[in-house]
Amino acid sequence: QVQLAESGGGSVQAGGSLRLSCAASGYSSSRNCMAWFRQAPGKEREGVGTIYPTGDRTLYADIADSVKGRFTIFGDNSKNTVYLQMNSLKPEDTAIYYCAGRPYGGRCVPAGSFDYWGQGTQVTVSS
Repeated sequence: QVQLAESGGGSVQAGGSLRLSCAASGYSSSRNCMAWFRQAPGKEREGVGTIYPTGDRTLYADIADSVKGRFTIFGDNSKNTVYLQMNSLKPEDTAIYYCAGRPYGGRCVPAGSFDYWGQGTQVTVSS
């Protein structure tokens, strides 16, 4: 049974940092396309970024322009976990953050359908 479990959310003040984790079980986070999404109240789901394997089995991460320079994505293959490091948080980053996975077929973007989703973790940034 595949499970993706996010953790690390919480409440922080603007300018603070959080690191979200997405632990995969029954599924290889290093061999598939893994993505982070977020959804704020009343807004559409937004892709934050992705991480996926390259030809030499290293992981490549791509981050959305809206958070570039503040957020990074990385993975720990030994823990079968991907992370979303969020720095310089702003109130507009407040949302539920989800990780998702699908097979990597040569393209990995935070859009379209994903096979597996985590339950989400709340991030609240106060001004």
